[in-house]
Amino acid sequence: MGKRKCGIIMKAVFGTMRNRQIFALDIVLIFLAYMVSIFLIFPAAMFQKYLFDWLLNLFATELVYLIVYFAFGVYRVHWGYATSKEYSRLLSAALLSTVIAFALNALLTTVSVNPKFNLFFNVAIIGMTTVCRFLVKIAHKRRKLTETKHGKRVLIIGAGQLAANLLHDIHNDARLKYSVVGLIDDDKTKHNQIVCGAMVLGTREDIIRVCRLKDVEEIIFSIYEIDAKEKQKILSICTETGCSIKIMSGIDAVLSGNGGVDGVRNIGVEDLLEREPIHLDNEAISEEIKGKTVLVTGGGGSIGSELCRQIAQYNPGQLVIVDVYENSAYDLENELRDKYRNLNLTVLIASIRDEKRLDDIFKEIRPELIFHAAAHKHVPLMEHSPTEAVKNNVFGTYNVVKCADKYGVKRFVMISTDKAVNPTNVMGATKRVCEMIVQTMARNSKTDFVAVRFGNVLGSNGSVIPRFKKQIEAGGPVTVTHPEITRFFMTIPEAAHLVLQAASYAEGGEIFVLDMGQPVKIYELAKKMILLAGYEPEKDIKIEFTGLRPGEKLYEELLMNEEGLKETKHNKIFIGKPMNMTEEELNGKLAILKEALPKGNDAVKAALREVVPTYVPPKEQ
Repeated sequence: MGKRKCGIIMKAVFGTMRNRQIFALDIVLIFLAYMVSIFLIFPAAMFQKYLFDWLLNLFATELVYLIVYFAFGVYRVHWGYATSKEYSRLLSAALLSTVIAFALNALLTTVSVNPKFNLFFNVAIIGMTTVCRFLVKIAHKRRKLTETKHGKRVLIIGAGQLAANLLHDIHNDARLKYSVVGLIDDDKTKHNQIVCGAMVLGTREDIIRVCRLKDVEEIIFSIYEIDAKEKQKILSICTETGCSIKIMSGIDAVLSGNGGVDGVRNIGVEDLLEREPIHLDNEAISEEIKGKTVLVTGGGGSIGSELCRQIAQYNPGQLVIVDVYENSAYDLENELRDKYRNLNLTVLIASIRDEKRLDDIFKEIRPELIFHAAAHKHVPLMEHSPTEAVKNNVFGTYNVVKCADKYGVKRFVMISTDKAVNPTNVMGATKRVCEMIVQTMARNSKTDFVAVRFGNVLGSNGSVIPRFKKQIEAGGPVTVTHPEITRFFMTIPEAAHLVLQAASYAEGGEIFVLDMGQPVKIYELAKKMILLAGYEPEKDIKIEFTGLRPGEKLYEELLMNEEGLKETKHNKIFIGKPMNMTEEELNGKLAILKEALPKGNDAVKAALREVVPTYVPPKEQ
């Protein structure tokens, strides 16, 4: 009989068996074990004699096994999903049944029973009932695989525990329409091995070939212990296949037992730009925040809201969110109240330009720690509205700084930008003035004033990522300003983590500079996003170069030439050398800007060039 016919018969017999049917089958199997034992132990001529002489032995043994199996819950197990735990229970029940059956037969049977036969009989029972259940499990899996054989053809990257969890879910849930073509793993000792019914087909070098030969539609990345750079390399290979790509949650999902299909998510560009995990000194951060009143300006924005989320985890005495835009502040308030029931949260609508309103807030709240994230950040917009940039970024910051000094705030942390380094735009120039304010005030105040400088954050308001996504969804073209333009990138949570860590190191006057890793070409980023969306760059989605926007430069810098660099306890946080500026010099610079404001945009830009010597607009470069 062919393998296919055997499989059909097995599926028909065992594939849909219920426990009442297995109970009936056990009765038959014990009788068969009885007959087989007699046939194998005694001469054929004696078969009929012993068959009837030891019937009492048979009935007693049947009764013992069925009662013990029932008591051990063997008939409550769904054997199609049975694990080693269930088979251990079956073996324990079988061994106990053997002991009881031996004792009972010794007491009840008047005819002497051959001990060799008795032992063989019980071993045969254990073997047959166990094999029966194995066949049920195998047939159940075959049936599930048959039901899903027309599902999406998927290739799994990884052949470890995470992949095993995923395969288990796929095989045991008929709703998951996946047909696994195989696994990929760089461990060559696993090649051609079977993992949960799927074969390991090769290494990362084989991904493109396997996808082409096996008509793969989707790739699922399922490795949790891997270097970030190696992960990026593998995912970059996957993007070249044209398949949709998903990624599984990491080690936390494995340890919690949720590493199956529920942990699968769509891959994002963040995964392709992922860097090494950040290790934080949580004790120092907790000491800085726990029990204190923490105020976040611009708390509804991209960085501000993430700071609020992370601050909430460290049990502040009170978290105060200040923002001029009510919608984002309202959404964040609801999110935090739902997640942190015991959080003492206050949300205030206010503009940092309104000195009186800020004074009232500080007088009432008396914050101990401030994270100043409120600012106008969009470079092209600020080029056309420099007066607004100066009013908000420079004098708004100055208002908050003065309130912090007046009301004895312990620590003030301002969010700065890499665009403040040798600025070529209004926004960067205004943030450089903000750094001057912070460092100068630090020399004359009991408050520890510091700034934290970093580059672009993925997915933030104004980031290229959301814009590229919308352009791709619309069918293109994706617009890039220049083929050589590069930027530093960091995820929003990573930036917020490092800001909190830097705050715990602050002594006053520092500009903390975050390690942004390697700069990324925006053109390459655009191509990767198009590939992730399942399209081919330049063929399906065009990329157009539009020219540098007002105030935009090709390359960003994180340190000014004169600043130097000093290490901290954290390998991703550095300190720039403080500038030497007196309060009189600062007041003079602010007076120049204040005087220029009523005169219009051109006067403000000229004033910025005077106030920030390193500010050189592109036209003058």
